[in-house]
Amino acid sequence: MDFGLDETRSAVVALAAEVLARDGVRWSDLVRAGLVGLAMPVRLGGDGLGVLETSLVLTEVGRRAAALPALATLALGVLPLARLGTHAQQDAHLCAVATGDALLTAATREPSVSLPAVPATVARRDGDRFLVSGTKVGVPYAAEASRILVPATIRGGGVVGVLLIAPDAAGVRVTPTASSSGTPEYTVDLTDVAVSAGELLGRDPSGQAARELNRFALAGACAVADGIAAGALDLTTEHVRTREQFGKPLATFQAVAQQIADVYTCARTLHLATRSACWRLDSGRDAGYDLDVAAYWLAEELPAALQVCHHLHGGLGVDATYPLHRYYSAGKDLARFVGGACHRLGRLAAVGG
Repeated sequence: MDFGLDETRSAVVALAAEVLARDGVRWSDLVRAGLVGLAMPVRLGGDGLGVLETSLVLTEVGRRAAALPALATLALGVLPLARLGTHAQQDAHLCAVATGDALLTAATREPSVSLPAVPATVARRDGDRFLVSGTKVGVPYAAEASRILVPATIRGGGVVGVLLIAPDAAGVRVTPTASSSGTPEYTVDLTDVAVSAGELLGRDPSGQAARELNRFALAGACAVADGIAAGALDLTTEHVRTREQFGKPLATFQAVAQQIADVYTCARTLHLATRSACWRLDSGRDAGYDLDVAAYWLAEELPAALQVCHHLHGGLGVDATYPLHRYYSAGKDLARFVGGACHRLGRLAAVGG
């Protein structure tokens, strides 16, 4: 199995690295560089690429701990719409994203559960529309998005559909909540929100859209985490290489070398698990087990590795003018996004029987 990058993917990585290396990088910079439209259909001016190329952009965002709506818009919005949306849905929602005039997001979490297979949020048919009720938590950029992709159990059908809901629609209440990194996050309460049947993603209430959305969410979170681990490792490696104690670089001390090796192991394992999962998703293969492994590694090992990075930096690690705190905070948010270590371990146990 070849996880190497071809010329197109190498070019994506190089362009994303160049854009994100700029001081004060903005979302509009990614839009102008064409990085937001990689997975969009060619007929809409996109590149017609897929999950793997999008994951490379997300990894570069994580590598610099950039506070951008990349995970929300690309993994939770563009990928499911590009792969599952009808032409009408793509035309209505992706064009504005490609020009930088709109963001997208998805509400994949509910109170006490992340990415549920059967959401407590329900949608009941009312003629040619659905009435949606429920509560979603930890929704990134919900107030800023033009549409929120909302998985809901369709009452009477016993299946799960994904509905495209505007945050300012009647019956929607969007409440800001705290995140570790300070990026926008909200609780979204839905009370009999009227959604036309045309806003059911793919117009197919078979459950496929919800399953795919959850996979894209996990893949996107793991891709960002892959970059966070790599970026924090680079930062820490440079610090222990150049910082001296007793006239010697910190890296020459055995205990320091052992700890940075543990961080490398975490980063490398997360990278391989994530790349495998994204490759399988991109090629139409079953990626469930690979995603569960990558998400568990994110939730269990990444926060511990970032704590080691803080420890090796000493007091500098908690200096607000030094970038390490951005990696740590973003890592905590991602671990919470995928449900935490115990939840992810339970998922692995269920798969393993």
